[in-house]
Amino acid sequence: MKLCIAIIKPHKLDAVREALTDIGISGMTITEVKGFGRQKGHTETYRGAEYSISFVPKVKIEIACSDDLAARVVETLQESAGSGSIGDGKIFTVPLESAVRIRTGETADAAL
Repeated sequence: MKLCIAIIKPHKLDAVREALTDIGISGMTITEVKGFGRQKGHTETYRGAEYSISFVPKVKIEIACSDDLAARVVETLQESAGSGSIGDGKIFTVPLESAVRIRTGETADAAL
């Protein structure tokens, strides 16, 4: 099993969710996060005053999936969240040691 973690722009969330459900992903966890990468934040002007925004709002998506589906999940995330501009985000894939469905006690892929 794999855990795919994607950090994306918030306005891309609906498109990403639809694309993932189309390939058979039945569940995911979404968290609103803030951070910065190479862009180091940005500046905004409000009522004539310039403000520096150090942390950019992003959305973190966590998807537990089987090993054979992980490459397709990453490809789908890349296609649906990408715009070709700075700040599109990152995708991380890490091994997932175990998963247990609390209600039934199912483990591994059956728990997903």
